[in-house]
Amino acid sequence: MLMKIEDDFDLQKIAFSGQCFRVKQWEDGTYRFITGDSCVYIKDMGEQLFSISCDRREWERVWKRYFDLDRCYRDIFNKEYQKHPFVDEAMKYGRGLRILRQEPWEMLVTFIISQRKSIPAIATAVETLSSQYGHTITTDRERLKAFPTPQELKKISIEDLKECRLGYRASYVFDAIQKVLSGTLDLQCLNEEEDEHILDLLQKVNGVGKKVANCVSLFAYGRISCVPIDVWISRAIENECGGISPFHLFRENAGIIQQYIFYYEKCHQN
Repeated sequence: MLMKIEDDFDLQKIAFSGQCFRVKQWEDGTYRFITGDSCVYIKDMGEQLFSISCDRREWERVWKRYFDLDRCYRDIFNKEYQKHPFVDEAMKYGRGLRILRQEPWEMLVTFIISQRKSIPAIATAVETLSSQYGHTITTDRERLKAFPTPQELKKISIEDLKECRLGYRASYVFDAIQKVLSGTLDLQCLNEEEDEHILDLLQKVNGVGKKVANCVSLFAYGRISCVPIDVWISRAIENECGGISPFHLFRENAGIIQQYIFYYEKCHQN
């Protein structure tokens, strides 16, 4: 199916922007994205046309929301541009990025795993966990594993998790599994909560601090005012913004601005 996307939408930038870790790029320029039991292959054909492997019904049901296509990033760019010189530079460089709406459970576990790990190491750990415990998804191109559900991890031990290269984070993921299975943490119900309440509830999981909670709020629940502050963002504030955070200038769009800055910093690392 051919789909026209008349907004900022750059597959390469989205795929390698540090918010999703199971994207695969094929030699012909196709990108594979996975969420839940759904898998899609997308290729930029030029002139805002994209070749998409799924039918229109699945696109509307799954992928339109996943790529946040009900939000106009072109309008956001125009609204927020020219408020801060460095942010302007980062926005221009990262234009085409979008905040993906990913599965809350996968995002919680993924960003617990992400602490003090490089992006390749995060991807390896997430893929190992999926290959060991996820169920099979079959497409026209490949057989692969879904990210494991809490139920599929019901009998897993901390030692099992450590074998998936989680290290000290294994106990944190184990706690998340127990809290979700027991109903202590209902990730679906968080959709209805205010931002601050989501952040507070997520931080009741062992090992989840403000940064991880903000990542989950931004990348799973689409709370685009949430700003994860990691080493890259801290470095940008210190080195590019004179030690003064610029995010108060962008209010409800601060999380999107954060992603432009993160991508810029990662691409310009020495």
